[in-house]
Amino acid sequence: MRLRGALIVAIFAGTLIGCKASRPGKIETKTVTFAKHHILIGNKNQKNPLAPNAETWADGKEAFSHYCVACHGMDGQKTGVPFTDHISPPIPSLASEDVQRYTDGQLKEILDYGIWPSGMPGSKGTLSDDELWSIVVFMRHLPPAGSQGTPEMYTH
Repeated sequence: MRLRGALIVAIFAGTLIGCKASRPGKIETKTVTFAKHHILIGNKNQKNPLAPNAETWADGKEAFSHYCVACHGMDGQKTGVPFTDHISPPIPSLASEDVQRYTDGQLKEILDYGIWPSGMPGSKGTLSDDELWSIVVFMRHLPPAGSQGTPEMYTH
């Protein structure tokens, strides 16, 4: 009986050790990035029908402030969001080269359907197409990091 208990503990401990997650290496990161940009995220050729002007940017900032700040911060660069680097995969800065290399159509696709299994939810049916396209304009012209302060939900 003791041997069986010890065997169960050893198997359980081995399972925990074998399941330890580590940061992906350069090859894994490049492979997944390539797959997202060229295979997994569609809508690559769709153009944003909204003009990238101050009014559209303001509309995008407004929509972003209601739906995106909890994870991406007021500036889209994770400012003031306490958990962004402690989840897996980490939430990206929307100013990052990886995010900015998506086409407008791909960004809209991500906003519509999310990215599984990253935790990025889709907004299709919650936000209108105009709101989503205006968020794309906002994302293309993000304010400087830290300039918008901390989301109110994290200040109390």
